[in-house]
Amino acid sequence: MASIFSRIVAGELPCHKVAESEMFLAFLDIQPLALGHVLVIPKLEVDRFFDLPEDVLAAINPFAREVALKIERAVPCQRVGVAVIGLEVPHAHMHLVPLQTVADINFERPKLTVASEALAQLADRIRTA
Repeated sequence: MASIFSRIVAGELPCHKVAESEMFLAFLDIQPLALGHVLVIPKLEVDRFFDLPEDVLAAINPFAREVALKIERAVPCQRVGVAVIGLEVPHAHMHLVPLQTVADINFERPKLTVASEALAQLADRIRTA
């Protein structure tokens, strides 16, 4: 069965897209740790991040870098943190989280609840940054 991320890539489920290429998709996390928390996923469905083919693994960081730079221009933050955990969804993915402090990237703390309209506006700000 396709992962929720593969269903997003296929257009079966909506997302607040901030960037896309032939190989990758970046969209806002709907339960973010901080406003501007973006998930970067390969369009290829592979469960474990380091099981990605070498060419995909080599290309994801430059794609994520461009997204992180846009996040920094669109969301007030000290920097954008990066995390690869992979326990929540069986599809390789990278978290880009705008940070003010190290506590902002603590995945054990409660997630934010953000209205879909606010996410749509934020996605637009990041896309156009």
